[in-house]
Amino acid sequence: MSIRFQTVGSLLRPADLLAYKSQIQSRDDVTYPFYAEFPGYEQCEEAATRAVVAQQIEHGIAVLTDGEFSKSLWHTDFVWGLGGIDRYIADHGYWFRDLDGQTPYETRRDIGWRITGPLSGHDHHFIFVWKRLAQIAGDRATKLCVPSPSHIFGEISWSDQIGGRDSVYADTDALKLGLVEAYRQFVQEYAAAGGKILQFDDCLWEMFADDNPNSPFSGGAIDLAGRELAAQFIEINNTLIDYGHSLGLTMWTHNCRGNYASRNMGAGSYAKIADLFFQQMRYDRFFLEWDDERAGSLDALAALGAKPSTEVVLGLLSSKTATLDDEARVRTMLDRACQIVPRERLYLSHQCGFASCDGGNELTEQQQWAKIDQGQRLAQEFWGE
Repeated sequence: MSIRFQTVGSLLRPADLLAYKSQIQSRDDVTYPFYAEFPGYEQCEEAATRAVVAQQIEHGIAVLTDGEFSKSLWHTDFVWGLGGIDRYIADHGYWFRDLDGQTPYETRRDIGWRITGPLSGHDHHFIFVWKRLAQIAGDRATKLCVPSPSHIFGEISWSDQIGGRDSVYADTDALKLGLVEAYRQFVQEYAAAGGKILQFDDCLWEMFADDNPNSPFSGGAIDLAGRELAAQFIEINNTLIDYGHSLGLTMWTHNCRGNYASRNMGAGSYAKIADLFFQQMRYDRFFLEWDDERAGSLDALAALGAKPSTEVVLGLLSSKTATLDDEARVRTMLDRACQIVPRERLYLSHQCGFASCDGGNELTEQQQWAKIDQGQRLAQEFWGE
C-alpha cells in the first residue's frame, strides 16, 4: 500500500446492484433513495458496499469510499436528496462525445430536478450513506464525495426554473443564497456525524478556458460576464470550504472534463483557468486530470505550487481504458511535476472514478483492480512510501 496513491471515489458496481439501478432509471414514479419501491435494494446496496470496502482494503487504498454505490450519477442523487427538490425523467440526457471524438452520445435521461420549495440540506440521505461506510470501515480513513455547490448552482441557474411567476427563487441571487444555506446545513450535519474529509466534485471549470471548443468563450478572452460568473462560482465554493474548515473538516475537490461510459464531455487546459480556480479556491487538496492532452501542460501547477499548504493529486492514469497505462509517461510527468510542486505535496491517481454513472466505464472489475494495483506500484516506486 502507498499512501501516495489515491482514488477519486467511484468504482464499478456488481451485477446484482446494477439490476436495481437499471430499473430505477426508467421510473419517474419512484422517490429517492428508492428503497421503498424496490424490495431488497437497500440490502443489496449494503452488501455490495461491504464487499467493495473489503476490496479497497485488500488493494491498499488509504482513503476509503463506498464506491459511490448509492449513486446513479455522480451528482444527481445528491440534488434529489435535498429538501425542495423533485426528481423527474428529462426529455434528453447530457451530451458527451462518443469514442470517435465527434458523434454526440446521449446519457441516461433520469437527470432532472425540479425546485418545488425552499432548498434544505437537513437529514440528507448521504449522511446515512456515510455513517454506513464509517461503520464498515472502522478506524480507517473515509471520505464523502458530493457535487460542488458551484456546479449545482450553474446547472440550476441556467434552467427555466428561476425568475418565473411560480418560481421558488425570484432570481439567481436568491437561488445562490438558498443553495448555499442548504449546503451549509448538510456540511454541518456531516461534521456532526463524525465526517472528516468532504470532497466537492466539479465539471464546470473548463467552460472558462478559451481553448475549450465546447466553451461559450472559445476562441477569445473571457468577457466581463464570464469573469463575473467565474467569481460567483469561486465565492460559492469558498463560502462552503471556509465553513467546512471552521467545523474541522478537510476539504478536497476533484475536477473532471466528463466521464460517462468511457466518454468525455469537453476539453480546456488548466493553464487558461489556473489564475481563477487554482489560485483563488481554498481547498486543501486538488484532484486533477492529466490522462491526455486535453488538460494541457503541467506548467499550470505553478499556481498551486505557490500555495504551500495545498496538496495536488495528479490524475495521470486513465479510468476510461481497459488496458494498463504507459508507465514511462507517468514517470516522466511525475518528474516534471516535482519541479513545480514539492514532491511531498503530490499524489497519484486515475483522472476520475471508474463509474461516475452507475453503469461504469468500459472495462471489467478485474481490469479496474489491475489498474489500481498498477497505480499503487508506481506510487510506491516513485515516493518509496
